[in-house]
Amino acid sequence: MVVYLQIGKRLDQSKRWWFAVLIPLILLTTTITGHTRNLQNGYWNISDNLPLHLCSISNLISCFILFIPKNKRLFEFLFYAGIIGAFQAFLTPQINNFDGSTYEYLEYYLSHGGILLLPLYMFKNLGFKLSKFSWLRVVGYLNILLIIIMPLNFLIDANYMYLARKPDVYNPLVIGEWPYYIVFWEIILVVLTYLLYRMSTGKRI
Repeated sequence: MVVYLQIGKRLDQSKRWWFAVLIPLILLTTTITGHTRNLQNGYWNISDNLPLHLCSISNLISCFILFIPKNKRLFEFLFYAGIIGAFQAFLTPQINNFDGSTYEYLEYYLSHGGILLLPLYMFKNLGFKLSKFSWLRVVGYLNILLIIIMPLNFLIDANYMYLARKPDVYNPLVIGEWPYYIVFWEIILVVLTYLLYRMSTGKRI
């Protein structure tokens, strides 16, 4: 990722966008291939495979964000959700519908690596910026998603964004049982988004 960012930084401005396009092309390929494999293996179902996990939403945005008019709010969501979500996924990986193949590992790390790398590349090399209260707005957006996804989980017997039950991995940020760990997540989310804002811009609110 560091090498990719450095190569992009040394390219002419006109070539930086084309170099960035490699990331969504890879993500789009792994997304289509992953859903196709799950369909062929009989694993695909609405309870597990809708793009409603935080990383899945970030992945979907990453596939298309470079091909739509410059959208500051969409970038800010991808920046915080993609980086924080992917970082957590790397620390405590959980592969749903694992079929035992090496491809599952490849898809997992390519997709999560992509949603971490793309917003960093856009921020460092394509001139995208974070506004003053972007971190707080994204906290608001994520809570809107929570309000939508939590009841949906119970309707379709799903666990998107792990709002119905804890993830099946050890994660030190999962504190307590349902629904208390979600309350702690709210606090942790505010802290992490603000810290990421400060680290990225060097500014205070």
